[in-house]
Amino acid sequence: MSGPHPIRGSVVLPEAELLWRFSRSSGPGGQHVNTSDSAAEVRFDLAATESLPPVWKERALERLASRLVDGVISVRASEHRSQWRNRETAVVRLAALLAEATAPPPKPRRPTRVSRGVNERRLRQKKARSDTKRGRSGRDWS
Repeated sequence: MSGPHPIRGSVVLPEAELLWRFSRSSGPGGQHVNTSDSAAEVRFDLAATESLPPVWKERALERLASRLVDGVISVRASEHRSQWRNRETAVVRLAALLAEATAPPPKPRRPTRVSRGVNERRLRQKKARSDTKRGRSGRDWS
């Protein structure tokens, strides 16, 4: 595994708090697939961790509530044939998930209004177009 996995800023996923489980991947692969445990599942106890700032932890627990089982989040990866690459994929996915869940809420949108000049121009153009089309009718030609 390659070094610490940053979540955001200087906060990293602590390797000591990650729990790993390996199983056989599904799908084709020949004779070797029946004996190797290449699928990787990483579990992170979000409710009990001390590595995240309290505000981040609160945000993550609220936003990931539907994915948590007893405060633990798990991510599974099985798309690669090697266990090492599946481990890398799973931990990167977990870090990205936590980064998104701990991000601050977006700034509220300030409502704006269309300026009076823009509105008047639009209405003038509509009126001109209406006059052009009305002038095309053949009712005055007799």
